[in-house]
Amino acid sequence: MSDSLPPSRLVAALNWRYAVKKFDPTRMIPAETWTALEQALVLTPSSIGLQPWKFLVVTTPEVKVRLTAASYRQSQAAECSHFVVFTVRQDLDAEHVDRHLARMAEVRGVTVESLAKFRTMTMGNLERARNDGTLDTWQTHQIYIALGQFMASAAVLGIDTCPMEGIEPAKFDEILGLQGTGYATVVACAAGYRWPEDKYATTPKVRFKPEDVIVRV
Repeated sequence: MSDSLPPSRLVAALNWRYAVKKFDPTRMIPAETWTALEQALVLTPSSIGLQPWKFLVVTTPEVKVRLTAASYRQSQAAECSHFVVFTVRQDLDAEHVDRHLARMAEVRGVTVESLAKFRTMTMGNLERARNDGTLDTWQTHQIYIALGQFMASAAVLGIDTCPMEGIEPAKFDEILGLQGTGYATVVACAAGYRWPEDKYATTPKVRFKPEDVIVRV
């Protein structure tokens, strides 16, 4: 890309980012910016491209309050502009694979039949994972790729976030009507704008030195 982001800007954005403890409830993310962040979620890479997820974007105040109660009363869920719930498709099956193949054929202008070998390979991988009891774990791991991409993209656009694993997934599923859909809550992320007086915004980051965690081979 000729207009690629300068390296210094990326590092500055990641240094600016922190896990926001208190959001400004009066500020909403502009529609154009939010659309870009939704595209960042859509464009997240996944194993075999299966995209085993749905991202529930919660902006209704009443629902956010209920989710706050299921987040051990952490206020970020209620105060943020947009609250994203990351859900995984459990027991990934042939129906999901065929839906993916249909979309692949549509986008690439090929026939579904031409993708038969790819389908056989994909189903074989899923069956091996299912037989090993690791299928849902494998797919759940993909969610964190999406979470990381979302948070990094938000930082570059000047949007604050707070990833939240301190939630009660079963209660989230109940509140959001996920029971019986095949999807289950894994993690959530609040997005919006930091409260100006949030003391954690200026607290220095504590990270190991690069030479302690980067190994060049």
